[in-house]
Amino acid sequence: MKRRVRRAALIIMALLLVALAGCSADKNQEKAAPEKSSQQIKIGIVQIVEHPSLDTIRQSFLQQMAQDGYKEGQNMVVDYQNAQNDQTNLKTICQKFANNKYDLIVAIATPSAQAAAGETQTIPVLFSACTDPVSSGLVANLEKPGGNVTGTSDAVSAEKIMELAKRITPDIKTIGALYNSSETNSVSVVNDLKKYAAKNNLKVVEATVTNSADVQQAVTSLAGKADAIFSPIDNTVASAMPVVAKVANQAKIPVYVGADSMVKDGGLATYGINYTVLGQETAKMAVEILKGKKPGDMPVKLMTDMDIYVNQDTAKAIGVTIPEDVLKEAKTFGK
Repeated sequence: MKRRVRRAALIIMALLLVALAGCSADKNQEKAAPEKSSQQIKIGIVQIVEHPSLDTIRQSFLQQMAQDGYKEGQNMVVDYQNAQNDQTNLKTICQKFANNKYDLIVAIATPSAQAAAGETQTIPVLFSACTDPVSSGLVANLEKPGGNVTGTSDAVSAEKIMELAKRITPDIKTIGALYNSSETNSVSVVNDLKKYAAKNNLKVVEATVTNSADVQQAVTSLAGKADAIFSPIDNTVASAMPVVAKVANQAKIPVYVGADSMVKDGGLATYGINYTVLGQETAKMAVEILKGKKPGDMPVKLMTDMDIYVNQDTAKAIGVTIPEDVLKEAKTFGK
């Protein structure tokens, strides 16, 4: 009997030891979990508005980051926010990113970058698609930005685009400039357009907008004044590009734009950059920053590979024949 009691006592003690060991392991696991979480990189991505060019940048950025070993949901947490082209939203988003002390803020388009840079002087801010980061007040100079901000520029040449326009529609005398005057990137390109026009005996008439709801009326006003419409890489206009194309096509007026996506959405042509490449280059800079490089020591990346983009459906709609020499060089949309 005594042996049975002892044996039962030993069994109970063994079971208690196993249970205690299990609890100890659970506690250790609970302690270990935050350490694993703390190793994840936290990135805030802020985008001024949704339109194909900016969406392409974000998507190619994340794809390149994954290729370089930073995978969302594994060792990287991404907080993506779209400001819906609203400055108040932008400020709120960037304040949140700064207060949460993210490892990196990626700001897509000039207004996003300006908002992010205004909220933190310590967290690295990496911009993408900022046409003129010096005039926009983001960096001291392109080679040595200084501070906590650097990135990639989508600067295009108004002169190059207008030279392309002359090849396609050589009889242009008056150019209608369509843009948001509050976007410094757009103002910079339109100023270059005016300089080009002055040298080439062309007239520039302007129609500025403050939001996408203004675009249709602005395009309509230009349709009665201009031989062609020019719009830079303007976020407000790009988000309403199908409206621009519809009005311009009805008026049989060519629209020359600053981005490939704006051609895809109905613009006639551009001489510009590849936004997939821009997103990839932005990601490469992000990796360098996450590995310890200071943004202020990293030159702003300018895109040097440019392509001609033509929308053949738009050409047919407005009765324009694209010269063969242009088509041979161009990347085309439509049939």
